[in-house]
Parts: sequence; structure tokens; C-alpha cells
Amino acid sequence: MTKNFEIMEVGLRDGLQIVEKDISVEYKLSIINGLIESGIKNIQVTSFVNPKRVPAMAHADELARRLPLVEGIQFSCLVFNEIGVERALRSGLKKIETSISVSETYSQNNLGMNIGESVKNLKKIVSMAESNGMKIRSGLQCIWGSTYDGAINQKVIINRLSDILSMGISRVSLCDTHGMARPNDISNLLDIIYKTFPEINISMHLHNTNGMGLVNLYEALKFDINEIDTSMGGIGGSPFIETSSGNIATEDTIYMLENMGYDIGIDIKKISSLSRVLEKDIGESYFSGRVYKII
Repeated sequence: MTKNFEIMEVGLRDGLQIVEKDISVEYKLSIINGLIESGIKNIQVTSFVNPKRVPAMAHADELARRLPLVEGIQFSCLVFNEIGVERALRSGLKKIETSISVSETYSQNNLGMNIGESVKNLKKIVSMAESNGMKIRSGLQCIWGSTYDGAINQKVIINRLSDILSMGISRVSLCDTHGMARPNDISNLLDIIYKTFPEINISMHLHNTNGMGLVNLYEALKFDINEIDTSMGGIGGSPFIETSSGNIATEDTIYMLENMGYDIGIDIKKISSLSRVLEKDIGESYFSGRVYKII
């Protein structure tokens, strides 16, 4: 199978954001170089957020400035306000990701604003990014529900997607932030979304909180999905969600896709080696992946 499929490695950001141990810029750069050697071409390296809220991202500016210049590699960062965009610009990054929540409670906990305020804030971020020639991907958090507010009304999701697309965003990330989705939930919502927005470009951001991440990805592949966020070793989770776990593991995802016939072009052995070294340094409790342990 030669179908184009992109993997966005988010372990350095979504993964390390909950780690209590201070991880140096040099250590993160060594991981980045290892990811590049393995064949990963899209790497979310950090988030420009308040270090008082997410201490693990305190060295974001220095890390971004010291990224290697490698042809064909696209680095990106997560931002939630105009200050974050400014920091990304000063650091030399050309692509940002951002997102808003469809869960009112999570929006308050994560962004410190209600949903209406977050939409207005998103418009400012998009305008600033576009005026500076930056690529931008926006997403919706909690679209398959949250532990705070339960299931989300599908009309709310469609309305927020309409808001995002009206801003000129070309790619939207659908985030199962709390890991609550089941396969039928994935297919039911994707069916509605594609019927409403036939030309939409979707990325999947799946968390493995209840062990359903890969099954949910398998279901999403029945639709026109060609990008997925993954985290090396399945490391990570949200610092604002109790019992949160990481994204689906990069190694597990590659293993499944390759056995389905996809040509991914990433060396699973090299990724697994990086994950095992990181596990020894920070502890296995942060990891939810399986394949990296045996490859």
C-alpha cells in the first residue's frame, strides 16, 4: 500500500509535559536527533505556555532556537495565545498547533477561559500566524467527551468546527483528550463531520486512557484520515486531567499500520531504542506503549 500517511511525533511535548524530573535541553535535542535518524519527519518539539503551570516546558525558547537544520524535517510547537505565537516567531519556528475545547469545564481548567472566549482568542492566534507566514493546525479538544462534562452535543462540535474552518484553517486535529472514545463513537462522529464538511482535512489525536487508542485509530482509517499524532513509548498525558495517559504509542501505531500494508518509512527499532533509554531515565510509570518493550 502506497497511501500517504503522516505521523506527528508529540512525545517531546504531550509526553514530557507531565514528567516531574527536569530534562535538559541537551537531552531533548538528543531525542530529536534520534527521531530524525529513525525517519520521523514531523516533530512537535515543545509548547510555549506559562512555565508556572507546566514546568516541564520551561526551556521551550532555548530548545526551539537550538533545533538542528535538517532538510525535509518540520518542527512545530503548541501555543494557546498571542504571546505563544510571538515566542515561536522569535525562536524561528515556522509552524504552530493550537486547539480549543468543546468541554466548558476543561476549557476553563486548561485555557482559563470559556468556550466563547477561546474562539475569539483563536481568531487572534490565526490572524497573527498568517500575517507572519506561519503554518497553523487547529484542533478541538474533548470531542468524544470529558470526565468533567460527559458526552458532548454533536451540534456543538459541528459549530466549533465551522468556526475553525471559517478562519481559513486547512487542517483540523480531532482530540480524544480524555481517552473516552469507542470505535462506534469514532465512526459515528466522523461520518457526520465528513458529510457536513466534505473537504475537511483531519488529523487524529487519540489518547490511550482506556486502552482503546489503536482500535479507535483502526476505525478512523476507514475514513479519509492521513495524519495521526503519536508519542514515543506512549508517554504522556494532560497535567489537567486525573488518571490521564499518553497518546497512542508511536511504535504500536507503526507496527499496526505496517501490518495493515501501509508504507510508513520509519525505523521502529530506532524509535523503540529511544523509548527504552528514556524509560530508564524517568521511570516506566509514564509509558503506556507495548511494542517498544519487545522490538
